[in-house]
Amino acid sequence: MRKELSIKKGLIITASAILALILIAASVTVINEGRVGVKYRFGKIVETGIEPGIHLHIPFIETVRKIDITEQVYVSDLSAYTKDTQTVKSLDFQLNYRYNSAELDNIIRTIGIQNVEGKLVAPNITSVLKNEVGKYKAEELIANRSLLEQSVQEEISKILNKYGIIVSKISIQDIEFNEAFEQVVEQKVAAEQKALTVQNETVQKEEEAKQQVIAAQAEAEATLIKAEAEAKANRLLNESLSQNLISYYRIQAWNGEFPEVMGNNVNPFVSLD
Repeated sequence: MRKELSIKKGLIITASAILALILIAASVTVINEGRVGVKYRFGKIVETGIEPGIHLHIPFIETVRKIDITEQVYVSDLSAYTKDTQTVKSLDFQLNYRYNSAELDNIIRTIGIQNVEGKLVAPNITSVLKNEVGKYKAEELIANRSLLEQSVQEEISKILNKYGIIVSKISIQDIEFNEAFEQVVEQKVAAEQKALTVQNETVQKEEEAKQQVIAAQAEAEATLIKAEAEAKANRLLNESLSQNLISYYRIQAWNGEFPEVMGNNVNPFVSLD
């Protein structure tokens, strides 16, 4: 009898311990970084913006939902028409966004986190992109992708910010037109590259001609300077020879006697010049 009571007592203690563990586990919620908690009581929101950490709540009566508030990524593609009625067969884009923590309560109540992309992001980004693409001609669109991204981000931000959605970035990965237009663009690009090559070759030849003219001018100036130098040297040499000949003939004509000079100042040496 005692053994049976002991077994029953042991079972009760074990069951109680298990129940206690279940209750403890059901009343504790751990929220990791990058997430916030929203507490519900019988399905009604009673607290939002619960910070990361360990939090207690009433088991089976209250529940805590963890919401990811890190940057979200929405990727899709669409078709559109340009200003000159060219068909954009496929425009691949990526939208990065996150929730405004201060507006999280309103987002949950009015839209629902699970409905944000379907009800807000997708239809609005599609509308904005098609509208902005329609402002560009096809060739302008190819050359101004960054401007398109900027204008789309500005417009979609105005719309989504009202709902507590913060747009971080919009990026367009690829714009694909119909095959006929792409062939025209490729031919035009090839023609432009060929024209640029010819232009570069012309500029190069002009530069080479200029360099040859400069070299010829430099050579002519060098020759002139050399000729002038030689002429000057010859002139100086002739003048020197003339002076030497004059001196020579004077010496040959001198009789060896110095002239006699009367007066107080007598210079026994007289210049032969």
